[in-house]
Amino acid sequence: MKVRVLGCSGAIAKDCRTTSFLIDSDVLVDAGTGVGDLTLDEMKSVQHVLLTHSHLDHVAALPLMVDAIASQLASPIVVHALAGTIAALKAHVFNNVIWPDFSRIPTPQAPFIKFDEIQVGQTLNFTGKRVEVLPAVHTVPAVGYAVTAGKGCWVFTGDTERNPAFWRRVNQMNVAALVIETAFSNREKDLARRSLHLSPHALADELDCIDKGRAFPIYITHTKPAETELIMTEIQKFDQTQPFGPNVVHDIRWLRAGQEFEL
Repeated sequence: MKVRVLGCSGAIAKDCRTTSFLIDSDVLVDAGTGVGDLTLDEMKSVQHVLLTHSHLDHVAALPLMVDAIASQLASPIVVHALAGTIAALKAHVFNNVIWPDFSRIPTPQAPFIKFDEIQVGQTLNFTGKRVEVLPAVHTVPAVGYAVTAGKGCWVFTGDTERNPAFWRRVNQMNVAALVIETAFSNREKDLARRSLHLSPHALADELDCIDKGRAFPIYITHTKPAETELIMTEIQKFDQTQPFGPNVVHDIRWLRAGQEFEL
């Protein structure tokens, strides 16, 4: 299974694209501005979109992508999301005011997109991949995902703050790589807490929830462009001088758009 990072920034700026990952060639996890780096042929290969939540940085490119390839679709793109996320998209995006309702165009019987309501704990199986819907703690209904093609899982927290239920499940999994958000620096830790995001201090507490003896690469995503360097410096200080838990030093890396992983 191949994972391509299309976007992993918490906001836009030059060379900064918001959250989106391409799994193999046919599954998108979130549809932030990073989707714009796909060619039309690559967009046409997408059959499923897994949304973590309704915030703009995670859905902004979905209506634009569908519009770009609509005339060439042989079947609807299936958008998997929580009920609250689907309701938000219908009310605020695909509402024939902000954007056409592609769930009813060109006809309700043969639309360009089809919504599939999911729930935390559910397992989806399609195109040779198994997807588990994981809990997230955010300001709107939100989830994370674990995706596998039969070997280790690629695990994505989505946008979240402290999340004990997530770690209880992840500790039962064969994790090949973990992608976890850290949106704010420690100087903005109060804002991070209010907006239900992580700062390096909170990240340290979260990574302490990983069972002792478990080791896998941990990739930091969703950093604000103006704070990325500071955030990574603060994380490195924690990891090098204040290990997460007894005698634990995690393999923590900064995620970058354009990176590809084979799992």
